[in-house]
Amino acid sequence: MGSVHRQLSWPRAILSALVAVAVAFIGLVVIPDLLLSQITSVDRSQRVALATGWFIIALVGILWGLRRLQQRRVI
Repeated sequence: MGSVHRQLSWPRAILSALVAVAVAFIGLVVIPDLLLSQITSVDRSQRVALATGWFIIALVGILWGLRRLQQRRVI
């Protein structure tokens, strides 16, 4: 009948937020930067396309993962 809502404790909420921010930063900033600066075997436009593709895929993956965690009431 009624759904049971679990309260998220402050330490767990802070830890969840820190992990989410760290994963987002690494996936959306660090890895595209590495793709742009470290791959030298292709020209700049191909590196930009690769980094842009990674960014979009990472963003969709992060959003999907956060939604799944929310659905399972982990966050």
